[in-house]
Amino acid sequence: MEPVAVGLVGAGPWARMAHAPMLAKGPHTRLAGVWARRPEAAAGLGAPVFERIEELFDACEAVAFCVPPAVQAALGVRAARAGKPLLLEKPLGESLDAARRLAGAIAEAGVASQLVLTLRYAVETRTFLARCGEIQPFGGHAANISGALLGDHPFATPWRLERGALLDVGPHVIDLLDAALGPVAGVRAHGNPLGWTGLLLEHEGGAVSEVSLCMAAVGDLPPATFAVYGRTGNAVLLPFDDDPLDVVAEEFAQTVRNGGGHPLDAAHGLRLQRIIAEAEAQLAP
Repeated sequence: MEPVAVGLVGAGPWARMAHAPMLAKGPHTRLAGVWARRPEAAAGLGAPVFERIEELFDACEAVAFCVPPAVQAALGVRAARAGKPLLLEKPLGESLDAARRLAGAIAEAGVASQLVLTLRYAVETRTFLARCGEIQPFGGHAANISGALLGDHPFATPWRLERGALLDVGPHVIDLLDAALGPVAGVRAHGNPLGWTGLLLEHEGGAVSEVSLCMAAVGDLPPATFAVYGRTGNAVLLPFDDDPLDVVAEEFAQTVRNGGGHPLDAAHGLRLQRIIAEAEAQLAP
């Protein structure tokens, strides 16, 4: 199969660290070009730089986004209307309305989509989820604690500093518990997205789980933890060093060639954003 020619929108820290190397590495994809608000940043990614985003669309088969949520929601609509399959970051948009517009444009255009929920592509995670399916799970908990909002951390970007952990790492954690324990049917939230956020998730079928999120902690911090408990056993996702981005690229190429069908598509991202929007509304002052 010929590599899928993917255009990249964005040239920030995560684009430099993850998206550009992933797409350029092959063999399933090739980096066809870059468009970014700052052309000088795009020039360092080792691919042609386009002044107009429409020129990027013309030069590629599919488009990957690595930009703030508000930018992704707006430009993703344009890419979908141009007939391009989309590789999307989480969250879909800066708000539930923005996410609805993007998911709606993707559905209306009939283009394929896939989310970079990186945990879900790791072998260790898939082994963990398979184990969860064997133990008749009834509850679980997860914690994701970091200092990413502090100091000169590369991910202390304006949208994260404004919205905090719930919108940034929340999709990863909620998605994994959703996959492990059943679709999330309700959420209760307390705390502060810029400090400590606690969630109680109610899952279809009666399971419940608790989540702790923080991006403002200091010191020697533990890795993210996930544990699920069932009637016949338990499952724990241990820390791992494997990089799942090769799998992201391979599966996106398959999604493009197949015309869709990936479970982590824009419709799934919209469902996650509904849960986050409900939690954010409970945390509003």
